[in-house]
Amino acid sequence: MMRSYTHLLSLLLLISSLLISGCATNNSGFKISQLAKTDIDTVTDAHITELKRLNRELAAKLYKRNPRELMKAGTADITARIDLMFNRDSPQRQAEMNSLDGIDAVPLAFAEDYQGDRVYALMAGMISMLDASYNYKDEFFLLDELDHQKLYNSARNLETIAWRLNSLKKEDGDLFLLSNGVSPQGVKNLSFERIFGKMIALQDMMANLVAGSSNRTITKVVHSVASTTLLPI
Repeated sequence: MMRSYTHLLSLLLLISSLLISGCATNNSGFKISQLAKTDIDTVTDAHITELKRLNRELAAKLYKRNPRELMKAGTADITARIDLMFNRDSPQRQAEMNSLDGIDAVPLAFAEDYQGDRVYALMAGMISMLDASYNYKDEFFLLDELDHQKLYNSARNLETIAWRLNSLKKEDGDLFLLSNGVSPQGVKNLSFERIFGKMIALQDMMANLVAGSSNRTITKVVHSVASTTLLPI
């Protein structure tokens, strides 16, 4: 009897360790850690993955439209610059933004006297803001929680950032960063607007999902896209 109990306890400990480490997989790629996920966790993971993909796509497009900003970084490697934007632990990440991060870094991209890489300041700040809305986690499990208000606020901030990108100009009348535009042939390029639209929809969807699952109400904020401030995350 004691031997059976000891065997069962050892088995439970083994399963627990696999759940925590998440390192066990079968031939189909299924992770034991997935047993510790709710449906919302799985949806959240998918949203985070898609947000990262969209941010990478947006950053690459901005560098291609604004090659002068990449030149400021002294490199032609767009991929390396984008990887740095996502690297939370890199001292260089914040050093290039005057030690600012998140919503505090975004305004650098539209500051007249800023001499650094405006694409980097905009995207690294925006990526950090979205990261904060998910509590700086890349994967969610059973006991993890999300704040619906942070997700909602980040969606409103994305609307504001998209407006600034299309509207704010330097003293000489030029936009700080080129994005949407019209070709000499009259063809409109709205691809930047579509990427922002997708990200806003993802954040609003997650905010509503989290609020609904916890029976909480999102505090709707009257926030003009032309506001000079971004909502706290």
